[in-house]
Amino acid sequence: MKLLEVKGLKTYFYISQGEVKAVDDISFDLDYGEALGLVGESGSGKTTSALSIAQLLPKEGRICGGEVLLEGTDLAKLSEKEIQKHRWNDVSIVFQGAMNALNPVTKIGEQIAEAIILHQKLDKKAALKKAGDLLELVEIPRERVNNYPHEFSGGMKQRVMIAMALACDPKLIMGDEPTTALDVMIQAQILNLIKRLRRERNMGFILITHDLSILAETCDKIAVMYAGKIVEAGKVRDIFDRTAHPYTQKLISCFPDISGEKKMTDGIPGAPPNMLELPTGCAFHVRCEHACQRCREELPETVEIRPGHTVACHRWEELQNG
Repeated sequence: MKLLEVKGLKTYFYISQGEVKAVDDISFDLDYGEALGLVGESGSGKTTSALSIAQLLPKEGRICGGEVLLEGTDLAKLSEKEIQKHRWNDVSIVFQGAMNALNPVTKIGEQIAEAIILHQKLDKKAALKKAGDLLELVEIPRERVNNYPHEFSGGMKQRVMIAMALACDPKLIMGDEPTTALDVMIQAQILNLIKRLRRERNMGFILITHDLSILAETCDKIAVMYAGKIVEAGKVRDIFDRTAHPYTQKLISCFPDISGEKKMTDGIPGAPPNMLELPTGCAFHVRCEHACQRCREELPETVEIRPGHTVACHRWEELQNG
């Protein structure tokens, strides 16, 4: 049995301007100890996918179809009371900018212990001891349980957030841009820490980012999202070495190759589509230099081009052969 199986997930937002298909029929799976990178530009549906898994959608959002199977239990079908038993205990999230969400007037140890007391029913003394254990796990001295957030650097506060996510020994952790606003050296330390903890605890990990460059050393496989759909997915080496979708190619070309010739990086022309007024056919066709008439009229089906490597593009064969 897979740790996580997302099948045909559809999450729509109902706002005053109309219906937004933020996540539109996506599927992926995750094994124990495996890491998946969800990558794409802002508004592609990455964060909404994670919020759907944990049922943390805002009031305008609604899961309209599909399954989210965590060890066989469909989280998408659970009531709010039922899903609360799974949050923290089975699945947790490290949110973007979460290091700035710590309560400035409460000690770090008490903030970590709060989740433990609530979800694991330990008394305060036992919960504070576990909070100290968790700080040591993320390489912070346990005596710092009595410090306040302002006494920590940005990188240390992010480690505290990871410790909180680990508080109830979840099977799956999702990180939504967990290294945002950190310098490159601290980013590497945080990502290496997550990688080590994932392997030691055999946890599943989903890393949400717009930066493909950080996924090569962090994840086992990648799913590329555009306009609410997964347009390409596969093992990391397939995505980088045998890229099949023009959008993935453009994302990769946005980052410099430090080993090759020094030159300006390419950008992606245009802007992501208005999710209220998606273009016909392939949503990327208005920005794609390879688009043909079929791309403008017909939505491409997702096909498996090699074991575990899928793409949704009418012209993938020509692009790979060319």
